[in-house]
Amino acid sequence: MEYSVVGKSLPKIDAPAKAKGETIFTTDLRLPGMLHGRILRSPLPHARLLNVDASRALRLPGVKAVVTGAETPITFGYLPNTADQYPLARDKVRYIGDEVAAVAAVDEDTAEHALSLIQVDYEELPAVFDPVEALREGAPQIHDNVPGNVGGEFKMNFGDVEAAFAAADFVREDRFVTAAVTHCPLEGHAAVASWDAGGRLTLWTSTQNPFLVRRNLTRSLGIPDHKLRLVVPPVGGGFGGKIEAFANEYASILLAQKAGRPVRLALSREEVFCATRRRIPLIIDMKTGVKKDGAIVGLDTKVVADGGAYLSTGMLVLFHGGAYLVLPFRMPNVRYEGYRAYTNLPPSGAQRGHGVPQMRYAFESQLDMLAEELGLDPVEVRLRNAVQTGDRTVNGWEVNSCGLTECIKGVAKPADPEKRLHRRKSSRGWGMGCGGFISGPKMVPGFVSTALIKLDQDGNVALLTGAVDIGQGSNTILGQIAAEELGVKLDQVNVIASDTGVTPIELCTGASRVTMWTGNAVKNAAANAKAQLMEVVAEKLECRAEDLEARDGRYYVKGSPEKGLSFADVMKVAIQAERIPLVAKGSYSADLKPPNIRTGEGNLSPAYSFSAHAAEVEVDRETGEVRVLRVVSAHDCGRAVNPMLVEAQLDGSVSGGLGQALLEEMRWDRGQLLNPSLLDYHQPTVDTMPEMDSVIIETDDPAGPFGAKEAGEGSQLSTVPAIVNAIYDAVGVRITKLPVNPETLLRALEKQKG
Repeated sequence: MEYSVVGKSLPKIDAPAKAKGETIFTTDLRLPGMLHGRILRSPLPHARLLNVDASRALRLPGVKAVVTGAETPITFGYLPNTADQYPLARDKVRYIGDEVAAVAAVDEDTAEHALSLIQVDYEELPAVFDPVEALREGAPQIHDNVPGNVGGEFKMNFGDVEAAFAAADFVREDRFVTAAVTHCPLEGHAAVASWDAGGRLTLWTSTQNPFLVRRNLTRSLGIPDHKLRLVVPPVGGGFGGKIEAFANEYASILLAQKAGRPVRLALSREEVFCATRRRIPLIIDMKTGVKKDGAIVGLDTKVVADGGAYLSTGMLVLFHGGAYLVLPFRMPNVRYEGYRAYTNLPPSGAQRGHGVPQMRYAFESQLDMLAEELGLDPVEVRLRNAVQTGDRTVNGWEVNSCGLTECIKGVAKPADPEKRLHRRKSSRGWGMGCGGFISGPKMVPGFVSTALIKLDQDGNVALLTGAVDIGQGSNTILGQIAAEELGVKLDQVNVIASDTGVTPIELCTGASRVTMWTGNAVKNAAANAKAQLMEVVAEKLECRAEDLEARDGRYYVKGSPEKGLSFADVMKVAIQAERIPLVAKGSYSADLKPPNIRTGEGNLSPAYSFSAHAAEVEVDRETGEVRVLRVVSAHDCGRAVNPMLVEAQLDGSVSGGLGQALLEEMRWDRGQLLNPSLLDYHQPTVDTMPEMDSVIIETDDPAGPFGAKEAGEGSQLSTVPAIVNAIYDAVGVRITKLPVNPETLLRALEKQKG
């Protein structure tokens, strides 16, 4: 079906303001009388906190308040069962950068000076930085109440893996290791807190998750939810790194309460590196069995995750790492065992894909290795095993739309398999990778999205949503969905988002849920409003409501566009008839039984997306430098609500994947981060980006709004293995530890020479 708004590559609604530099981010906010906050951090990776004396800091002219751990007695975490971190340390510090105290002063220089005047007495303790070492008997205990430093574990077992291996024609075992990488949003973590005379608190903060962060803040602070209004200004990037509460939010609130003035607490770039969250590094031991024709018969995987000093998002990374193994290929027998280890490094948390990209890198690499052992084309092996529409995975995921085969063919098409045999002589190679992802999970009962539509008398529409636009364009997508359903133009929709005092409850912007879940809620709210307006128009035109159509800003009789009213006139008629629907509401929750979190069994999402990427690289054998020449990205997004924004997500995945494949790695020495700046932490730059081609595969999912499903995190899964497989194709050495930097590659090439 041809739509008038959905399916069109319309510019993002916030693009003009951002292009002109008019957008006000949290870091730009300035309130009358506002103070500036700074946080004192631990210089030690592990120590008992004996005493914190802030008396000298309080005497410094310009200092208005100091808070310590004594004033933050309740722990916090992403979920109640992961609440193991104090906003400011009380008993111990557990990594270099752990928060100890915070000050508020009239300017940033005074606040920074005040930190140097706080006297802290530490008792240094033995530390452990390696997750495998941390799990060994006798390792330093990071949390006294967690013996063995096991922060969490997840196991699942479907089918009969041992029987599958016995029946396999070939079985391969390999270890893969991924690095810690960080999110690097252009806007760092920032918060501005202000209390009013009635004891009500307003917090402006750069977050992806306003309602959960509000809940965690009020729980820890001992105040009711309605006393805290959390407002999210435009967010300058998140990538999962802003999905939970952080110490700067707590500290700004407590300092503002003490000082009786607003307090802004924005982290420096170094603090964002050292003291927020990082993509969790994994050690992956993978064993896969296949038949001679490449059919996968069994998979056994063991994972040790470096969780850092606190649980953050807890077991989710272990659950994701195991559960998503059933996609994008048919897996009749799967076994998985994962452990999250505490270490004296910064906490690991969510980052785009939340554990799945690491696992795809491992499996897609091993699948290419198996294909070579069997003498098979890796493209044909993937096509042989690809999940199809109507499949039910071994753990109960129901695939109601699937364009994986089309994705694989879409990226493999530009490559000539015969030419690939000759490319190694020129050190050029071609490789591919695939992935599958959810369109928002239903983990427990009560997961629901809501939206409100308010119709204005001038013929414009206010859409209220709790979802956060973190730069990906969700406000535009939701506006397009509302406009299409209401039959108006996008510029008639004003999106009001992410304000707990105004907008309806929303779970979060994460887990690739906004288009499917919030989009359906918006569509339902718009349909509710339209149905009421249709009754008004039907009376005016003396026809039946079911004979009417709404499109391009007009409500008219089907087949007779001239017999109708503009949307503005519809609103006038509704007002005159005293029938105006001031507010229409909509909600959505997938009709699913949540999966068993302990076993991993059960359908997790209303829809699953699929992707395939192919990369062409050139390797300099003398320097070890890898140049990515071209990446072709294909993504099954159901229906592309805005094709231009889907392509932007695919291009972004190439940038992020290239960085994690070749460049990005947080490096520590005894717990001290060695590269806490954008200068030292290498990311792709414009001169290193390859030629990029996007292939959008539309499968019109039955659960999605207008057939749409996710096009965010799932697009990140395939880039890294495509690049790594291409490197092997170019020079014949297999790299099983990320990133593939020149030193690693040169060492492998020297070993190849013998």
